[in-house]
Amino acid sequence: MSNVFIAFQANEESRPIVDAILADNPLAKAVYSPGLVKIDAPNSLTIRRESIEEQLGHRYDLQQLQVNLVTLSGFLDEDDDQFTLSWNH
Repeated sequence: MSNVFIAFQANEESRPIVDAILADNPLAKAVYSPGLVKIDAPNSLTIRRESIEEQLGHRYDLQQLQVNLVTLSGFLDEDDDQFTLSWNH
């Protein structure tokens, strides 16, 4: 089993995104470094628009992830509602 990961700038805009990801992916682990938060998960990681909206309290366009995105690892499958990283292709 291989890990996928996604990393964001550590700031107030990223905090609700990270919280939503960790809530939706119970096997995911966040590693906090100065200026960066990296989230590792075994095999796959799904980011759901609806979960981020719940954290924020307003509508959210998943394309906004890219503003604070630093890097990612895994095959990417995305649509308007979710963003999934996995090693399944």
